[in-house]
Amino acid sequence: MGGTALRECRLLIWPLVGVYLLLGGGCDKSRSLSPVEEKALPIINKVVVAGFKAARSTGEKPGVVHDPLTGAVFAAEPVSASVVQEMNESLFQNLVAQERYQLISPNQAKGVLSGIAGLDASMEKRPIEILQKVGKRFGADAVLGGYIYRWRQREGGDYAVKRPASVAFGLHLIRPGNGATIWKGRFDKTQRSLSENIFDFQTFIEGQGRWMTADKLATLGLQKLVKEMSSAIRESAR
Repeated sequence: MGGTALRECRLLIWPLVGVYLLLGGGCDKSRSLSPVEEKALPIINKVVVAGFKAARSTGEKPGVVHDPLTGAVFAAEPVSASVVQEMNESLFQNLVAQERYQLISPNQAKGVLSGIAGLDASMEKRPIEILQKVGKRFGADAVLGGYIYRWRQREGGDYAVKRPASVAFGLHLIRPGNGATIWKGRFDKTQRSLSENIFDFQTFIEGQGRWMTADKLATLGLQKLVKEMSSAIRESAR
């Protein structure tokens, strides 16, 4: 990028930064935390990380789906098994970094999940019951699972794209005893340029002014959701 282009870029960005700060940092529409369904969160020490599943698998057509855990409606696109694996590993590492919970990894939970579903095929249609059984099997205080609805890679490079990266996923913390949702969070983000959305200045900073890959965008989303979940549990325990 030449000197003239850089000067023009700065002339555009700094007035927008000023507006952003005056408005108190804007509002982040990339995630939406639903209210906790219980009046008080239980003490949570041991968590089974069941991990993510694809709302639409490779080979399926994009379409509207109902979240199997909440019934909420989402527009979903096919997500590959490799992306699901990558996201589960990233989710687990984010939880490990919290140094707060006794964790059962997605790989540990996978065998039990498959066994329960295999014994009763109809259980696939009742995912909350599966999560409950897994949690009880490990003697856990909670089970964390969710779905990936969209994983769209950017088309282009760091500074110019034809199509930006876009990801959407949700997480649910379930109580094994009664299947109640202790906490839930959602991240739904399609990266925009700063000139398109001055309220998304935080994403601009986190991406260092570049167009992010789907992996980078999802990493930021996971970090936010895990921190928010831990913060909600910590505040309730006081």
